[in-house]
Parts: sequence; C-alpha cells; structure tokens
Amino acid sequence: MSQILKNILRSRWYPLIFQIFTLFFFSIIVYTLITGPASPHDNFGTALTWVLWWPIIPFIFLLFGRFWCAICPFATINDIVQKFAGIKLKVPNFLKKYGIWIIDATFILITWSDHIWGIVENPRGSGILLLLITTGVIFSGVLFERRTWCRYLCFLGGLAGNYSRTGMLKLRATPDICKNCTTLACYKGSKNTPGCPLFEVPRNMQTSATCNLCGYCVKNCPNDSINISFKPPASELWFIKRPRLEESFLAIVIMGIVFVQNITMLEIWQKWQKALTNILHTDNYAVLFTVLFLIAMAVPVVLTLIASKGVALVNKQKSWENFARYGYALIPLDLAGHLAHNLFHLLAEGKSIFYTGLTFFTGQELDNMSRSIVGSSTITLLQYSLLVLGAILSLYTAWKITKNNEPKNTFNVFLPFGILIIVFFLINIYLFMLPMAMRT
Repeated sequence: MSQILKNILRSRWYPLIFQIFTLFFFSIIVYTLITGPASPHDNFGTALTWVLWWPIIPFIFLLFGRFWCAICPFATINDIVQKFAGIKLKVPNFLKKYGIWIIDATFILITWSDHIWGIVENPRGSGILLLLITTGVIFSGVLFERRTWCRYLCFLGGLAGNYSRTGMLKLRATPDICKNCTTLACYKGSKNTPGCPLFEVPRNMQTSATCNLCGYCVKNCPNDSINISFKPPASELWFIKRPRLEESFLAIVIMGIVFVQNITMLEIWQKWQKALTNILHTDNYAVLFTVLFLIAMAVPVVLTLIASKGVALVNKQKSWENFARYGYALIPLDLAGHLAHNLFHLLAEGKSIFYTGLTFFTGQELDNMSRSIVGSSTITLLQYSLLVLGAILSLYTAWKITKNNEPKNTFNVFLPFGILIIVFFLINIYLFMLPMAMRT
C-alpha cells in the first residue's frame, strides 16, 4: 500500500487533477453564495461549504493529514498568481516568528465574527468572506515566495497543523540516504516540479504539521529517499521534542471554541443570555456573546494553567513549559469534539446538498423534503462514541508524553492532566446531552 501511495504522489497528474476539481467547485460555491438564494437552506454554495466541506475537513486531517492543503483552491490560486505576477520576496522574519500567533488570532476572530454577524447563515456573508481571503491570498502570492499564505497566515492552516498531527499518513525522508545528498532537490525543486511549497526540508522534518502531501519532494528526489507510510492516530504527539507554546495555546483555545459552538445551539443559551442581561444591564447580543466567548476561551486556558502548575510541583519545571508540552495532549479530544459537533450538520442536513444542487443545475425545486441522512438517535450515538475515543486517545497521549519525559515519576506527573482531560470530556458530554434550541 505504501508503494501504491508513493506512485500516486510521483504521478504527473497528482495533485493537479484534485486541484482542478476543487478550484472548479470553489468557483461554483462563490458564484452561488453571491448570486444565489438569500436563504442558507436553499443556497447550493452554503450547502457545499458549511454542510459538506466544513464537517468533513477534520476527517480529512485525521485520515490524510494536511492533504487538503495540497489541493485547496486558495493554494492553487496562490500558485497561479505567483507564476505570472510573483515578485517572490523572502518571508519576513516577523511572519516566521509570529505567524502562528497571527493564525491563532485570526481563527478566534473569524469564529467570533460568525456568531456576531451570522456568516454561516448568510450566503452573501460567506461569499464575501471567501473573496476577502482570496484577496489576501492574491496579495501574498504576488509579494512572497512559495505558499507563504498557507504556511504563515491561513487561519485554517493552524487548525490543519494541529489536527494533522493525529493523521494516519506520514511522509518522511530516509536519513541514511539523505546524509550524502548535496542537491537538496526536494526543497529547491527542479525544472519540472517546484520545491516544497511549505518551506520544509524533508530530511529534517519530524512532524506532519507542515507537510501537505503535495508529492513534490517525491518527484524531485534523485535518490528515492522519500517514503510514505501509515502510523497510529496521534502517535506523532507522543514524541514532540520542541513543544511550541503557540501551537498548544491554539489546541487549548479550540476546546473553548467547541464549547461555544455547542452552547449557542442549546436551550440553556437563552437562559444564560437573560442572566447576562441582568448582570451587564444590556440586551445587546454582540456584548452578551462576546462576554460568553471570552469566558469560554478563558476557562480551558485557566484550567490548563492550573494543571500545568500541578505538574510543575512534581517535575520541578516551569509551568509554561508544562503548558506547552501537555497542550498537545488535548488535540485528539479537540478533534473529537469538533467532529461530533460537525457530524450533526453533515448527517442532519446532508440531503440539502443534493436538493440545492438539483435546483442549481436543473431549476427543479424539492419542497418539504427531509434533509436528514440518519435519525437523531444514531447521530447522538456517533457523537458520544467520537468523544469517548477522543478522550481515550488524549489520555493515552498525555501518558505517553509523561512517560517519555518523566520515566521515573510517570503517574504523579500525568495525574493533573489526566484529570483535566476527563473534566473537558465530561463538559463535552454534558453539553451534547442538553436539549437543543436549534441546529442551523
């Protein structure tokens, strides 16, 4: 199987055929979002974006790592613009240093904006968002080399980097072969194939977070050093040698974002709004949601800081070092919560993709048709199953991280983060158990 995958990556048609496909549908999506029906339930672009693509993208990260980033229409647009109008300046140092923090901030801002202005529920708003991102991609493609946008600025790139660490595909070079290499063709590229678009040298690569499986290094390597293989889910998280605070911070904040996504769709949210109105003496939704949003972001961060301090009392390391190292252990549960939330939209509204597509291509409208693929009880069972698996994998990841760093006092160091993961798991379970006001 590994050789088959390697042959696919070596093919002249990979990833081109996928890029053509995604760019074609991206064009349809933008067109229908801007010019199609104003109702999100009748808009084909909304169905493709928020009912299909957004729910399945975490599954893609889990199964194939950052494969999506190789065929993303924004990446393709970047390459096209760069080919004909690129100045190809070096990436500014501040982007290299603070790019992940910019990505973290942008991801949080877009999530907040969606709830304030209803981007998901507004086809025009979704279309404008995509056009704004396209504008940023074009500017980046004109100014900077390779895929600077994808590596240092894309809000989905940070999420992709974290989630791809749980992915089950691994592309790595063979050290014994690479040590004698002098061409570095995998990075620099060749006459027919560009170098690594995400600025990685495969022989130095120890993570899948910045590998989009584009296959360029496989095509360029003159020594057949690059291999692709399968790995256990999340196993990469067990052996991170240089934890980065900004990556762990994003993992921890995503936990809060998942809480928010669920809370605002529950009946309890109406009660919390009334309580906040009485406390803040305002019924302005933007103010009420912003307060809730900040609290939801702060709770996981504060709890993780407490757990980090608890670990520090045992392993005598600085709390922020424990925060950075063990934040990665939350990624599997993050992914599970994200999948569980999005699974509802895919399975409860999935048929809308067919109905709105039929209307778009033929003009035929299907009224009063059920949009669900399976029943609510089946969806609930799948959601709970995902959360259980995510919690188990997070617990095991925290244990492996501890065992690899604290082999003599493993249990006592593991305990604070083991408890933290269980707390986050129970919060997720509780929120999924509550009655929903609506699912939109």
